[in-house]
Amino acid sequence: MAKLQKKSLVKLEEIRGILSRFWGFTEFRPLQEEIILSVLAGNDTLALMPTGGGKSVTFQVPALATEGICLVITPLIALMKDQVDQLNRRRIKATAIHSGMTRYEIDITLNNCVFGDYKFLYLSPERLSTELFLTRVRDMNVNLIAVDEAHCISQWGYDFRPSYLEISSLRQIVEHIPVLALTATATPEVCADIQERLLFREKNLLKMSFQRENLTYIVRQTEDKQGELTRMIQKLNGSGIIYTRSRKKCREIAQMLQGEGVTADYYHAGLKQEARNQRQQGWTENRYRVMVATNAFGMGIDKPDVHFVIHMDLPDSPEAYFQEAGRAGRDGTRSWAILLHSPADERLLKQRIEVNFPGIPKVREVYMALCNYLQIAQGSGKGQQYDFEIGEFLHRFRFNAMVASSAITILSREGYISLTDAFHNPSRIKFRVERDGLYGFQVKHGDFDGFIKLLLRSYSGLFTQFVKIDEVFLARRSGLSAERVYNYLKSLSTRQIIYYLPRKEVPVITFLEERLDERNLFISPGRYNFRKERYEKRVMEMLRYASAKTLCRNQFLLSYFGQRDTPACGRCDVCLSKSAPDPRSEEFQSIARSIAEHLSVEGMSLEELISRLEADPEEVAQVAEWLVDQGKVVREKNLLMRWEKGTPEI
Repeated sequence: MAKLQKKSLVKLEEIRGILSRFWGFTEFRPLQEEIILSVLAGNDTLALMPTGGGKSVTFQVPALATEGICLVITPLIALMKDQVDQLNRRRIKATAIHSGMTRYEIDITLNNCVFGDYKFLYLSPERLSTELFLTRVRDMNVNLIAVDEAHCISQWGYDFRPSYLEISSLRQIVEHIPVLALTATATPEVCADIQERLLFREKNLLKMSFQRENLTYIVRQTEDKQGELTRMIQKLNGSGIIYTRSRKKCREIAQMLQGEGVTADYYHAGLKQEARNQRQQGWTENRYRVMVATNAFGMGIDKPDVHFVIHMDLPDSPEAYFQEAGRAGRDGTRSWAILLHSPADERLLKQRIEVNFPGIPKVREVYMALCNYLQIAQGSGKGQQYDFEIGEFLHRFRFNAMVASSAITILSREGYISLTDAFHNPSRIKFRVERDGLYGFQVKHGDFDGFIKLLLRSYSGLFTQFVKIDEVFLARRSGLSAERVYNYLKSLSTRQIIYYLPRKEVPVITFLEERLDERNLFISPGRYNFRKERYEKRVMEMLRYASAKTLCRNQFLLSYFGQRDTPACGRCDVCLSKSAPDPRSEEFQSIARSIAEHLSVEGMSLEELISRLEADPEEVAQVAEWLVDQGKVVREKNLLMRWEKGTPEI
């Protein structure tokens, strides 16, 4: 053990240098350094870090400090692509394999990981069991296995994915290499299960507190959610996110807010990738104050000045709520996580249970329809990928969208298929001929010479790997039309000079097993019922949170994640309802008038206000909070308070 500790101490100066060189930071965030040192000491490590804690740095830094390549396992292809792009911009060699790539692309990529001095290989968990990967990984100098979204390996968790179970087999191939498992939300039982299923040599959990001192949790009971939302937006300061479960409601709420003079836009998975990128960038750059979104909006959000997150609908679980609400207040200023709750929510949430678990016969029916739609013959299809136009599928077989989606999820959890959400897969090319052969082609076909030179000037690595290209960029650079560029590429592909894979943006289904007939498609009733019961339990916990009237909201969430014996926050609606003074009392009115008189002249901090008033400090703070809630006092970013109205009326 002493040797391991010495090894970590030797690395301390180096890892801080790596952080400074590649990320421009002089200090690590809380817990990051401890996790990195644990990994560098060769320890299997489970890191529990809430949203925004900087998880990626905890495996990227130790991987850069060690010879070899880091395998990063994540189910989120969009996140995978985003992190690879970020690393490459920092001149760190990183690549990825995922659904949507051809076998030959994957083959080339794995070859480059064996021989090309790459530092990071991102891959989806479904890739772990393929013969191609299992053959090549034996030749890689692996220095670390990083498992993102590690809760997906646990059947106790809220997002179990059976493909994650393949990681234990990988550990037996890549022996004596530490594993770093990362998750933002996991209960104690899930944490224990993660370590067991990942074959940790010793239990080793490093976790940050779930406490968010600057985040206030509020539940508003209302039957008029849109009216309540409008009133709140007028009172709240700063940028915010509004979550709703319906794509249609995203658009409607954004339009409603625009009508109220709020700069707002909407975001959901049904939008094209280009539109999603533009809207997220516009919001990040503060061209929109509010983004109305489904839970598709969240991956890669690093905007620190989000000061409120409002949920129009109840999420399915406290895990999902905590993660989404936690996107507020990352800059440390006081922020709000608000849930709008109506009597109808309980009925709607319970209906979700039936939709998410439509019954085993319905799951079989969707499976057979899926096989017929994709024209997969019985006994074939294993390992094959298929573009999946879900709208056309639903129309042809007249399935309810939610029921079909739930059935496909169940088939995924049973290990029969894997569905990748639609993501932007850009065009890629690679030369099929060597340089001498290409030169000979250019000499014989002068009409292609200029275009080939354009490709060579615009992109590097075209002879050794598939390279992402942009036809519009090539058209702009050459003065050709986009159609002409496309025709050149197609023609070079037909003549076998290049491999050309045009861009696409559709979901991809991978069949993990051959097509079975209906009688042999086994859906385990035990697993089905177990998952349904776990889902029901999380739904009921969410309902209990929304309807609680005596337990502090912060205490409720911390207790759910195993952090017990924490004091009441004193800020949430439950705490304030217990301790709030009576606004009708003479004492309350006297303090409120004094606050109004002081703040109508100049803004000041709460501490300064308390020092100026000759009253009990706690009562002054309570009255000030009440006035903020009523919109009479505005709290600014720097914690100054000012009177909202022109005259000091209570």
